[in-house]
Amino acid sequence: MKLLYVKGSPRGDRSRSAQVAALFIAAYRARHPNAEIEELDLWQASLPEFDGDRAAAKMSFFGDPEMNGAQRTAWDEIARIANHFACADDFLFTVPMWNSGIPYRLKLYIDVITQPGLLFGFDPATGYNGLLKNKRATAIYTSGVYGPGVAKRFGRDFHAAYFDDWLRFIGIDDIVSVRYQPNILTADAAAGLASAQQAAKEAAER
Repeated sequence: MKLLYVKGSPRGDRSRSAQVAALFIAAYRARHPNAEIEELDLWQASLPEFDGDRAAAKMSFFGDPEMNGAQRTAWDEIARIANHFACADDFLFTVPMWNSGIPYRLKLYIDVITQPGLLFGFDPATGYNGLLKNKRATAIYTSGVYGPGVAKRFGRDFHAAYFDDWLRFIGIDDIVSVRYQPNILTADAAAGLASAQQAAKEAAER
């Protein structure tokens, strides 16, 4: 059993999403004492730019010319990172809202690993299909101002909507979303944090 904890916030201990994630980790470790728990801090990890060689390597699966040497080298690096991701059984993501979307380092990670034959397949007749099976994911969504149901002038959700869709795209259907939204414009921030932490604990125990 392996849990991969993907950190989307650069704020360290000041991160609201990390504070919620800590309760998940503790509950998960209690339920699975022999599990491997790996933390992947996207702000410290070495991630390749998704540049021309990598884009060309990807498109070779869709009818573009075969990979040359540089493109093959780039693809091998992508495959290594994607396979490292895919080997986990459970996933925990902290996903703060940035400008109604997700942080750019998390988006880069998604763009690097979401590749044909690695995380998804494609059939011209039936379309895309996710290749990850029997996986579980918990996503912790935080935002300072936005909250579900608020007026549009307080923000829009291209954040959880996008991220949940990506998880399903790669084949993960067992998803629990934990929200601490908002965490600034709220009457009782401590109660909101405690509620999110309890939800995270329950998600880990599932």
